[in-house]
Amino acid sequence: MAEGMILEGAARRDIIVIGGSAGGLEALCQVLSDLPEDLPAAVFALLHMGASSHLAQILDQKVKLPVLSAEKGMVIQNGRVYVAVPGVHLLLHDDHILLRRGPRENLARPALDPLFRSAACTFGSRVIGVVLSGALSDGAAGLRAIKRCGGMAVVQDPAEAAVPSMPQSAIRHVAIDHVAPAHKLAALLVKLTRQPAGLSPEIPLEIRLETAIAAQELSSMAADDKLGTPSRFTCPECHGALWQIDDGNLLRYRCHVGHAYTADAMLSAQTVRAEEMLWSLMRTHQERAELARRMAAQERSMNRERLAEELLERAHGYEEDAQVVATLLRSYRSTMAAEEPEQEVP
Repeated sequence: MAEGMILEGAARRDIIVIGGSAGGLEALCQVLSDLPEDLPAAVFALLHMGASSHLAQILDQKVKLPVLSAEKGMVIQNGRVYVAVPGVHLLLHDDHILLRRGPRENLARPALDPLFRSAACTFGSRVIGVVLSGALSDGAAGLRAIKRCGGMAVVQDPAEAAVPSMPQSAIRHVAIDHVAPAHKLAALLVKLTRQPAGLSPEIPLEIRLETAIAAQELSSMAADDKLGTPSRFTCPECHGALWQIDDGNLLRYRCHVGHAYTADAMLSAQTVRAEEMLWSLMRTHQERAELARRMAAQERSMNRERLAEELLERAHGYEEDAQVVATLLRSYRSTMAAEEPEQEVP
């Protein structure tokens, strides 16, 4: 057995899952750089990211612990930091890492909720979940799963977070154990890893089902029916029917494909979808106007003035329609500007 490998049945909190989104990089660097080299736990770090990321390289320059980009099948060892990579969910199973291109959750892949749930499913009361700065509410449902499976819930103090939405959402929806500024989180985590974990309760069926969906081991209507009740809404990504999941006081949705949203992530996705539709509609009206003008020019070249005038009148109507849509677009863009932006990891 490799030195530092986690033993099944360990009676302490030796699994730390931590992450954020917009504004979370600085906090993550602060926390991880303050952890000691002899940390008796494995750390799994995740920030929302684009198609490429240098997060592991950035952390490796600042952190005392070995920093590894997560790879499929890696055996989990204490005293390591495993970093999520673009395009796949970072999941934990038994004593190793899974990377799965499962459905996006809260518009992200990798996302915090699947990581947190998989950790809760596998390690129960041994898990410490930490939510850092970020927009919207990814991490809240995952922290609830950790708490329901006997683990600990920790959040960065929203008052000092660059973007406080994620910590605030976690505090609203989860019985948080500790709230602390970033510069105090490492000392807190070290203290918690030295405490007994206690017994893990039986893992709730719905947590196991959602973990299986993220791992692409389960995606069926029957499974979704067990998770919630049909809603009148459609998925912003695949346009399929959404099921409503009443997760305590946290309102969530999941479609039959597996895309999942908290209510505020759903609202944000619908806003983006509405703007995209308006851009498409405006472009269509503009193209219709241009085509009608070209047709009018063609008719005029053949001395068919009456038809040319009719086409020019239609072009004018299409241009007016485009202006109406442009006004709606300006309104939507103002709404979106008020939303907290997601930031890609460098």
